[in-house]
Parts: sequence; C-alpha cells; structure tokens
Amino acid sequence: MDFWPEFLASSWGKEFVAGGVGGIAGIVSGYPLDTIRVRQQSCTPGSAFTILRHVASTEGPLAPLASVTFQNAMVFQIYAVLSRAFDRNVPASDPPSYKGVALGGFGTGALQSLMLTPVELVKIRLQLQRRNIPDNKNQITSYRGPTDVARNIFRQEGWKGIYRGLTITVLRDAPAHALYFWTYEYVREQLHPGCRKNGQESFRTMLIAGGLAGVASWICCYPLDVIKTRFQAQSQSTPSRYTGIVDCFRRSVKQEGYNVLWRGLGTAVARAFVVNGAIFTAYETALRCLFINNNNNNHD
Repeated sequence: MDFWPEFLASSWGKEFVAGGVGGIAGIVSGYPLDTIRVRQQSCTPGSAFTILRHVASTEGPLAPLASVTFQNAMVFQIYAVLSRAFDRNVPASDPPSYKGVALGGFGTGALQSLMLTPVELVKIRLQLQRRNIPDNKNQITSYRGPTDVARNIFRQEGWKGIYRGLTITVLRDAPAHALYFWTYEYVREQLHPGCRKNGQESFRTMLIAGGLAGVASWICCYPLDVIKTRFQAQSQSTPSRYTGIVDCFRRSVKQEGYNVLWRGLGTAVARAFVVNGAIFTAYETALRCLFINNNNNNHD
C-alpha cells in the first residue's frame, strides 16, 4: 500500500512518472505524422497529405500507447542516472555538465534500444498494413493489434525475429540521444540563462528547446532510420528479402539513389519539433508538480 507514495517521493520515481507523462504527450501529438514518415520511407505512393487522409479515413490510431509510455518513462529515468554517473565531480545541487549530458544520452540510447527494437518492429508492421486496397499485390496481412503482430512474428521467426534491427537501432539511437539531450540542455540555457539550475524556464523555452532537440537528433540519424524501417518492415513472407543491414542499404541506394535515405525527412522533422516540444514541456511540468507536491507534503 505504501509503494506509490514512497516511489513518488524518490527522485527515480519522479523521473519515471514525468517521463511517462511526456511519452503520452508525444504520442498524442505525433502519431499521425509518425505513420506518414514510416510509409514514405517504405515507398508508399502519394503525398504526405494523401497518406494522412487515407490513414485517418480507414485505420484510426494503432499506437501501442502503454508500451511507448513505459519506454519513454524508462528513457528519462535512465538518462537522469547516467548523466550523473558519467560526471561524478559535479555537485548534486548543480545540473550535470554538458559532457555528462552527452555521455548519459549516448548510454541511454544504447540501453533503451533493447526495449525499443521489439516495440518499433511491431509498430512498423502495424503502420504498414493497408486496408481496403483493391490491388492485391500491395495487400499486407491485417493484424488485430500489437499482441497479434508480436505473436505472429515470434511464431514465424522466434526471438531473432522479435529483435530484428537491434544493431541498427543501437547505431541510430546512441548518438541521436547524445545529441538530443545535449541540444535540449544547451538551447534552453541559451534561451533562459540560469534555468538549468533554477528550473524556472518558461513554457516557450521548453517547447522551442525540446522541438529543436528532436529536429537535431532526427537529422543526425535519419538515413539509418530509413534503412531500419525497411529492414524491419520485411517478414518471412516478403519476396526478395534483405540479407542484412548492409544489403538493405546497398539495394535501396542502387534501386532508388541516395535520395531514398532522406525520403520523408520533412515529415520527420515537422513531427520531431511538435512531438519533442510536447514531450519536454509535459515532462518538465510534471516534474515541477511532483516536486511541489512532495514539498507541500513534507511541510504538512
């Protein structure tokens, strides 16, 4: 009975809950654009608006909300621990140094890939299924939900299938998260000097710093994300399957040119600004509320 009050009273608990709140804000604000990005990367024909209109009219939301919320909560909690662990010389009363921020982000990206790879694999398979398409050549198996996708993958390919794309996810997320957290901390300090220590930045600062952090991290890792999407989109029944990441890269570039590595970037950048602005604003706001509530309880 006393677990939650004690958990929320700890810094770990606050980071976890605030990260989960940020994850929910990110999903609500960005899932439609994320679906468009995945389909553009996998060569779905039509403009971004055409794809969005089709998704909205025939499919509705398919995001595995609970798993992504949990993943985002873990990311912020792991980052809070690692950013301190990599820079022990900084007093606890001061914010971690930019070096600690970058190294903590790098480690967070690598560790979270273990959770994220299966989640993104399932999400990509769901987002790429098409419904009510007359051309049978483009018909993809219609899944009933995330659990059905995961069960189908495990039955056909085992654990190797569930973790398809783990290597490229680590290669994408470790440097991207280093840049992500570094950009956020740097930009918010430039926009609102002293806010890293006093935590008094405005909502505008949170939105802009979070949005630019998302844009910077996506631009840095986008070509890898395109290859990852294509590699994870294939199943055992996919004709002419890729033998690996390098094969996927070579064949994609050979068939469609180097421009394929940046296909859907505009959608990804627009989504990144909106989503990460929402994530950091919700995260920082939730963290403030939790600390204020905890302080009030301590004074009672």
